[in-house]
Amino acid sequence: MARIAFDRLAHAYAGGGGYALKPMDMVWEDAGAYALLGPSGCGKTTLLNIVSGLIHPSAGRVLFDGIDVTALPTERRNVAQVFQFPVVYDTMTVRENLAFPLRNRGVPAVAARARVEHVAGLLGLARDLDRRARNLGADEKQKISLGRGLVRDDVAAILFDEPLTVIDPHLKWELRSRLKELHRQVPVTMIYVTHDQTEALTFADRVVVMSEGEVLQIGTPEALFDRPSHRFVGHFIGSPGMNFLPCTVIGDAALLPGGERIALPRAYPVLQGRVELGIRPEFASLAPAGSQAGLPARLQRVEDLGRRRIARLDLAGQPFAATLPEGMPVPSEPRVALDPARLHVYADGRLTVGEG
Repeated sequence: MARIAFDRLAHAYAGGGGYALKPMDMVWEDAGAYALLGPSGCGKTTLLNIVSGLIHPSAGRVLFDGIDVTALPTERRNVAQVFQFPVVYDTMTVRENLAFPLRNRGVPAVAARARVEHVAGLLGLARDLDRRARNLGADEKQKISLGRGLVRDDVAAILFDEPLTVIDPHLKWELRSRLKELHRQVPVTMIYVTHDQTEALTFADRVVVMSEGEVLQIGTPEALFDRPSHRFVGHFIGSPGMNFLPCTVIGDAALLPGGERIALPRAYPVLQGRVELGIRPEFASLAPAGSQAGLPARLQRVEDLGRRRIARLDLAGQPFAATLPEGMPVPSEPRVALDPARLHVYADGRLTVGEG
């Protein structure tokens, strides 16, 4: 297990025309469960491969427990890595595949067998232990690949690079839960790369949100949802994502382009650049028919998501999503009520902290 730290770490590929990873300082605590979350091309896998030693960074240092490992090759970093596509030995049985990393390190046969059977049970492979890997489907093969990463309990960290991509959708939730349970039982540092917010938020204790090579926010799933520090985080986290309304902020009030005034829970100084008001659809709801509370809007459509309904609106000339309370008919002239405690102000995409 290891505490992993980055000291002014950055990386640019030769001929790439800029940073693939912008300079960063960051710490992943020992035995933490972290997720690197962001769209394709944002730098997640590059960062993971720098940690594993597959890529040498252009600048900065990587430290394991305070020791500089930047120049060390992969085999000297004592990490396990699980890739997007399964890496298994088809001629071996499931048991032999899972035991392979232990056998290479001289783990006694009895201890190795117990460890293999424990991990196989967690991953739902117990019945397949004596089957040849070539006879298994893609789901089972990726479980083997996961198991080979998890079977060692002496690693500095386990790195997962979008490991559930080839897994059947109905098995993904089950495997995420099993990985989380295994982390509770074996507290090793785990780093999980994904573009899927559900995977990141259900697996990780802390999520690192990235965009265009930059780390925008590190926080718990609750913090990312309740208080996104960047416009991208508010948009990327949540379904639907956060609403943003261009505005002018004067003290403790926001003025929309149409002249509507919204009271804010804090007072703000004069803000420069593009100023926007942000609020999640969960904290914006349609007022009952006939109510004069809230802001006037024009209804575009209603989306029934099963457990809730989302009204898609035009509010002050901007697309806006709001919750339609259960059992409430759709008003012909909708008005939107905003929870003032859940309003956030962004200047040039970054959260601005006002004064209470």
